[in-house]
Amino acid sequence: MPLDPVLADQILKAVDDNFADQIELTKALVRFPSRRGEENAVQDFVFRQMKSRGWAMDRFDMDEEAIKRHPGGSPFAPEHSKAPIVVGIHRPKQETGRSLIMQGHIDVVPEGPTAMWTSPPFEPRIDGDWFYGRGAGDMKAGHASMFAVFDALRRIGLQPAATVTVQSVVEEESTGNGALQCHLRGYKGEAAIIPEPSGETLTRANVGVVWFKVDVAGLPVHVREAGNGQNAIEAAYGIIRKLRELEAFWNTKTSEYPLFANTPHPINLNIGKIKGGDWASSVPAWCSFDCRIALFPGEKPEAMMRAIEETVAKATREDRFLANNPPRITWNGFTTEGYVLEPGSEAEAVLGRAHLRSTGAPLTETVLPAYLDGRVYALFDKIPTLNYGPYCELAHGFDERFSIASLKRSTGTMALFVAEWCGVEPI
Repeated sequence: MPLDPVLADQILKAVDDNFADQIELTKALVRFPSRRGEENAVQDFVFRQMKSRGWAMDRFDMDEEAIKRHPGGSPFAPEHSKAPIVVGIHRPKQETGRSLIMQGHIDVVPEGPTAMWTSPPFEPRIDGDWFYGRGAGDMKAGHASMFAVFDALRRIGLQPAATVTVQSVVEEESTGNGALQCHLRGYKGEAAIIPEPSGETLTRANVGVVWFKVDVAGLPVHVREAGNGQNAIEAAYGIIRKLRELEAFWNTKTSEYPLFANTPHPINLNIGKIKGGDWASSVPAWCSFDCRIALFPGEKPEAMMRAIEETVAKATREDRFLANNPPRITWNGFTTEGYVLEPGSEAEAVLGRAHLRSTGAPLTETVLPAYLDGRVYALFDKIPTLNYGPYCELAHGFDERFSIASLKRSTGTMALFVAEWCGVEPI
């Protein structure tokens, strides 16, 4: 049943009244440089925030063997985070509503050269409607909004009338194993909402992702005899050219995936890291490069992995030296499927009503040519998984920022959604 309009207005006013505190919490989160493997301190902070709200607490590590056995698991590389996952469980006095998973990831991507930022990346800065900082939009604003929903309800003496599991995960930016570990831990809900920065739209579908590394060997000689050696860096260029052909081929298939028909270039290959050689006057004996490539929802990562292997093998056959010294491929991160949120769920209808009330406009949808943790709940729990959050620009780039006004609206939407989906009861 839709929310009573008077109650809905009270909730939106409570979000507004609490918003200054919400921004301060977001600032506190951004100040933690929670790069991959460096999330321990911020997870301790999140644990204290959850516990202070009276939630039942759980903190646990990744179970590498269990993740390896699961079809949705990604490989563990030496760089894989060892920081814990933190979960807070709100339990009502009486379970009368529908249960919910709320999830945010706390890991951020590297900030790059700080000289390229207008201000220090881990010192939050506000300029007009924009809030700047590494991870501010992706996704610490959304992460803090999960707490703000409960705080707003508490302001008017209410709490959700159903179990709500609030999950703070790591490894979202590199493997997706954090969300999967929550699934393996046994946390369930009748729906999930993830406040990634979606620009106040509902994400209808997102792609899967595969990460891999290619190691290329060369034959070192003095540069004066360069013709007698094998330049591993130049050989790597040849392999990359073939991988670009694979990328182009997959982007010809958009007609087979109607949701992505109007998305320019949804399958993106990124050569994210490259290094090689030891000396400017020696023909380089080695080169390695790390890549990310997407795949359409419905495709298995194994299909893309086979295509990558075949592409590298083709490049190898066309190079006389490489044919006798084949490159080595290592799968070192994401091997994940994409997913499609099927329309028509009650959870989506509730979100639509909440969005309309909060923003004054109908809910629209988008597709995302990137990874989302929602794939865990959509594919393996088979529950409606709603990706919905504020407007963000320059995620993963310099001067990452989100719109403060958009955050207030999206938090209002989330609070109304929780109130209707879970029901409310007096504290």
